[in-house]
Amino acid sequence: MNIDLNLLRIAVTVIGFITFIGILVWAYSQRNKADFEKAALLPFNEETIKS
Repeated sequence: MNIDLNLLRIAVTVIGFITFIGILVWAYSQRNKADFEKAALLPFNEETIKS
């Protein structure tokens, strides 16, 4: 089986694009919104500031 280098490049590009779209869908899903808002407030939590 002979795989052309351009075919490999196309496959890697498509896999990368699909992964990128998947991360966007995951990041902007309503199911994760509460967890992300909670994580965004962590730097302002006084309990974590005390060392």
